[in-house]
Amino acid sequence: MPPTRSVPVNRLVDGLPRRERRRILGRFDTVDLAFGDVLCEPDHAYRHVYFPLTGYISLVALLDGRRPLEMRLIGNEGMLGATLVLGVDAVPLRGVVQGAGTALRMTAAQFQRELRENPVLLRTVSRYLYVLMAQLSQTAACNRFHEIEPRLANWLLMTHDRAHADHFHLTHAFLADMLGVQRSAITIAAGALKRRKLIRYSRGRINVLARRRLEAASCECYAAQIDDYDRVLA
Repeated sequence: MPPTRSVPVNRLVDGLPRRERRRILGRFDTVDLAFGDVLCEPDHAYRHVYFPLTGYISLVALLDGRRPLEMRLIGNEGMLGATLVLGVDAVPLRGVVQGAGTALRMTAAQFQRELRENPVLLRTVSRYLYVLMAQLSQTAACNRFHEIEPRLANWLLMTHDRAHADHFHLTHAFLADMLGVQRSAITIAAGALKRRKLIRYSRGRINVLARRRLEAASCECYAAQIDDYDRVLA
């Protein structure tokens, strides 16, 4: 991830050529993202798309009788609503704000018009959707094959990237949902990272103390996901 910039930007929008970027920026509203806000629900139509500037959104899978499972985090590298590029209005996953901040917002209908009229935007969103699908597949494989501690390091790195700060708030319950495990497993894994002085963790507040060493403690999925994004969208 690139270093924090003084003026918050969304990387997808910022990567558009100047003319297309100015055009689409004139059609956005800037809105606040409040922690816990549900932005979309499965099997409902999108009302808006969101391009985070600060803060981050969780994509959550819901299964009957089971706790929600975190599938992906979206920060200023991406957007919520990319599947509209396929011409499908239905929402595949719940979108809920996990890090308060701001975002660029547009109605789904307006965004679909922009996709039809702006081939550069269409190409960018299509490539981002490919990256998102690859990352979701990586997450599924990671959940099946990798141990809890490196998976936790992976999610902490992804949150760190999107929080744009060395500290953020994640409860044991939320971390357990992210990894699809019991809270006791999170206590053990977070305790191990804490003892190695990679993080400080107290009352849900996490401080990243040694970013490079946390990357080394992560499973291979973190680097693979970064490589996918840079290869397709750089």
